[in-house]
Amino acid sequence: MKIGIIGGGAAGMMAAVRASELGADVTLFEQNEKTGKKLFITGKGRCNFTNDCDEQTLFANVVTNPKFLYSAFGQWNSQQSIGFFEDAGVKTKVERGSRAFPASDHSSDIIRALDRKMKENGVRVMLRTKVTGLITEDIPHEKKGPVKKITGLLTEDAGGGRTSTDGSSLPGKQRHEYDFDRVLIATGGLSYATTGSTGDGFRFAEKEGLAVTSPRPALVPLVTEESYIPELQGLSLRNVRLTIPYGKKKTWSGFGEMLFTHFGISGPLVLSASSVIAGALEEGPLKAVIDLKPALTDEQLDARLLREFGAAQNREFKNAVAPLFPAKLRPVMIRLSGIDGDKPVNAVTKQERQAFIRLIRAFPMTITGTRGFGEAIITQGGVSVKEINPSTMASRKIAGLYFAGEVIDTDALTGGFNLQIAWATARLAAEHMTEE
Repeated sequence: MKIGIIGGGAAGMMAAVRASELGADVTLFEQNEKTGKKLFITGKGRCNFTNDCDEQTLFANVVTNPKFLYSAFGQWNSQQSIGFFEDAGVKTKVERGSRAFPASDHSSDIIRALDRKMKENGVRVMLRTKVTGLITEDIPHEKKGPVKKITGLLTEDAGGGRTSTDGSSLPGKQRHEYDFDRVLIATGGLSYATTGSTGDGFRFAEKEGLAVTSPRPALVPLVTEESYIPELQGLSLRNVRLTIPYGKKKTWSGFGEMLFTHFGISGPLVLSASSVIAGALEEGPLKAVIDLKPALTDEQLDARLLREFGAAQNREFKNAVAPLFPAKLRPVMIRLSGIDGDKPVNAVTKQERQAFIRLIRAFPMTITGTRGFGEAIITQGGVSVKEINPSTMASRKIAGLYFAGEVIDTDALTGGFNLQIAWATARLAAEHMTEE
């Protein structure tokens, strides 16, 4: 069985390892000068390669099309991913939130393990080689009439050639044609284009008549409208609750850490929110609030304010509330409160105090959009799951064509879940690509 794999990222390498273990003749094509470029920067270079959680938690963290992954996760779970890399010589560790990392904190260990496995199994790795198209032909079928079948790939050497302004090739490129029995598209999405995620897989699928859900950035910082947000640039808040109503009677709410930027908000809490609300944002801006003191009840918060006020009754309001907030946040809170900062605390009314508590509970923002693919960890959207058999990862329309990883319209929150999707879909595809 001759198998061609497009893409030398997480899904492509894992599929190559498994397919070659099962006896297939495997060739992997990667347009970069090395494999695993996006893996290398994953988790800030530490590579959070899966999440050591149970199946229920795994599915709960999938944002788009979780049911599509039942077979994939059923045959390859998080513990199997950890076991695979341990067996491949990568000592691993599990940190807060059940996030699994190489013990060395080096993503290169994960990449080297996959490269080593491919080499041991005789996988041909064609670096600096860009796949430019699929080769298909119509074959007769007893019931369906002519059906399309994959028969090979067209490639172009990525190194040393030139490209015109309209994207067409100029002299200097070496083009080749390869015959294959089965082909796997594992080209990733559009996030971090410098790593090679340029949407090739989407174009291949659309050219063959397969539906592709419009890609959008996900796990990405959010853009806000208010002029006071840039004033807070660089301020990180911990242990706060972010709440964003979206869609029809839906609300996203999460607890954790976030960061203010010159354009809006970022940080783990915000990245997770972005994947859930991205679709709703396309319909228009969304109102969001931050509970700055979620650990305190309203009564406890009021008592805290009264203690600060009582400590020096002639003190000015702006000084009395200063201990409650980071320095950058204080002037913004005073301004939004509508209370004169120079007002003595003994002149602050109960109504003003209660309104200030409501502000602490619901610091307001208007989210107008997301940042672009260049800052997105993953891509939301991709080849429609309706086009793919979830039990095999095979195309429903083109015989011999398979998909794995981020190119498919399924994605998850941060914490190693997206790489688990890549490993699981790649393993499932490899198992069925090698069947006679």
